[in-house]
Amino acid sequence: MGVMSKLLTTITLLLLSMLSYAEPHEVIIMTFNVENLFDYIHDEGKNDETYLPIEEKQTTAHVEKCNRITVLYWREQCLYWDWNKFIVEQKLKTIGIAITQVNSGKGPDIIAFQEVENRNILARLRDEYLSDMGYQSLVLLEGKDIRGIDVAFLSKFPVFGAKLHEIEFPESEREQVGDTRPILEVSFELDGGEQITGFAVHFPAPFHPTSMRESAYSSLNELLGKLPRDRIAFAAGDFNTTSEENKKNKILDNWARPFWQIAHELCRRCLGSSYYAPSKEWSFLDMILWRPAGAWKMTGSYLANQTPAQVTEQGTPKRFSLPEATGLSDHWPLVMVIEK
Repeated sequence: MGVMSKLLTTITLLLLSMLSYAEPHEVIIMTFNVENLFDYIHDEGKNDETYLPIEEKQTTAHVEKCNRITVLYWREQCLYWDWNKFIVEQKLKTIGIAITQVNSGKGPDIIAFQEVENRNILARLRDEYLSDMGYQSLVLLEGKDIRGIDVAFLSKFPVFGAKLHEIEFPESEREQVGDTRPILEVSFELDGGEQITGFAVHFPAPFHPTSMRESAYSSLNELLGKLPRDRIAFAAGDFNTTSEENKKNKILDNWARPFWQIAHELCRRCLGSSYYAPSKEWSFLDMILWRPAGAWKMTGSYLANQTPAQVTEQGTPKRFSLPEATGLSDHWPLVMVIEK
């Protein structure tokens, strides 16, 4: 009886070991355009005057600079928005709540951010509003965007090899380069030592010509081609490709599908991550592109848009507004799940 008991115990342990080994390893990746995540301190050399307390907006120099802004809405923001300590805290709080809705309250494993002013404000988000989620790695390398917004990563995994890549634009578009962001490349060491490379992107805005976004896709795909073929990789961010532009110019067919799988194509009942009211048009400006390798595969995708601050009464993304300090962003975060 003792021998039989030992045999059964051995078999049970072996089966448990096999089951444990067979369990899928899951990684959750999010892209999140946080719409102007600025602190309330002026960064020298950046056009961040809109995001200052009202008492610092009373100088002649400030008023004159704001009055040179041609778009009335942006000019009034520059002149009259009171971007103070309370406002920043409210903005950070609502972003933190939105992130917490993912992964049963544990948050994504990797987050690619767009429209972050600097490393300090992202560190505040991590340390004050996501402190128990294990985001050990923060990567933000300052680009040359004239407004001072950058792309960045938070990760629960160790990172290495962080670098910025300028997008190669043709000579005819060089004058508009100041309103663009480089591509941030970062590699992550997953549990068990395997590596994954991510590209955080924020492509030229839709009011720029389509050719500028095509140049950005081309630069991204060249970077992908330089990686080892057995390296799993993703690109996440605000690609600024509208539904109308995609239909007219076959952007995804020409620049994405030959190289990547598109995460939001697995997203059920998803109209888009952004909404343009004048034309009543939904678009996936925010995308995650996935290059599988080995046993890794993409298994799911969804929009993280279930907090009250994220949704208008019409069911569209609710941008952050003053003086009420309501809303969050004019983009909804997109999540991709990969498994091995």
